[in-house]
Amino acid sequence: MNLASLLETWGDSNVLAMAGALVGFIFGLAAQRTRFCARAAVVECCEGQTGDRFSVWWLAFGAALVGVQALVWSGGLQPANSRYITGVGSVSGAVLGGLLFGAGMILTRGCASRLLILSGNGNLRALLAGLVFAVTVQASIAGWLAPARQALASWWPIDGGAGRDLLQLTGIGPTGGLVLALLALGTGFYFFFKTHQRRWGLALGAIIVGLSIALGWGLTQAIASQSFEAVQIQGLSFSSASAEMLMRVLSSATSPSLGFDAGLLPATFAGSLLGALVGGDFKFEGFKTENKLGHYLTGAVLMGFGAVLAGGCTVGAGMTGGSIFSLTAWLTLIAIWLGAGLSWRIHRSMGWPI
Repeated sequence: MNLASLLETWGDSNVLAMAGALVGFIFGLAAQRTRFCARAAVVECCEGQTGDRFSVWWLAFGAALVGVQALVWSGGLQPANSRYITGVGSVSGAVLGGLLFGAGMILTRGCASRLLILSGNGNLRALLAGLVFAVTVQASIAGWLAPARQALASWWPIDGGAGRDLLQLTGIGPTGGLVLALLALGTGFYFFFKTHQRRWGLALGAIIVGLSIALGWGLTQAIASQSFEAVQIQGLSFSSASAEMLMRVLSSATSPSLGFDAGLLPATFAGSLLGALVGGDFKFEGFKTENKLGHYLTGAVLMGFGAVLAGGCTVGAGMTGGSIFSLTAWLTLIAIWLGAGLSWRIHRSMGWPI
């Protein structure tokens, strides 16, 4: 059965949800087995080393860039139609939101996607932080925090179109984007095998994490091309998906219609759970004396507000938006790393657990 038949039989929304579930399950399983974590990568860099966690993150990022740019170069993806390019953006939102998200990421001991992965492993601290994160995201989209978010984003708005496309701004185009992506993947392999030597299985897992970003873009683009309805192309993003799942759980009457995000979150959780069970990593973990509840809750709020202000999280903006060379997505990714690094230094100076 081809895609057109699937759309005719099941409808656009259901097929999009199935696509989200497929991508989420692959991402969740691979991320759990490789211990993929942007926070851990930042901490390693702050400690002056490029160890296990940084090499896994960078290899996955390089694979995401290559996979997505190969799609663009071959005509399988039209990034100009994505919200990261075509919509109105905010430079101030990207920078300030990224800084807040990065600081929160250190406090909660994981970014939005990592909290979901850890929840699937039985980590109750991550589950609580993830719930607070989802509530804050919804409050920042259309609740009490929305006016503050809109005010900060209005400081430096940027029109959609070529002004948000780094490949057009620099004039290097799709071919240049693919070359940069290959360079990133090459350096990813260098860092990885400098640290891990012959651990090909771990390298494959990191590459699968990155390629799941490309799979999300490719599937939604294919569905948009075949559908008679207007379908928004998108990739992995855990901030908006968290808010949508929260609304879906609280009230089915007011929840949005099914789509890519509807399948993404539960399938990512299921993939992580399977990985934890297979690898013997599943165990219930609560708060201990060295784990400060206030840190987790504060960090979750900072991440939730920062993600909406910036337009995404480490995966949503950093990898998904960054893989199509969106200007604001790259600003967000850089700001997240800077915010996390600054927060790490404050933690060290205060003697708090990291």
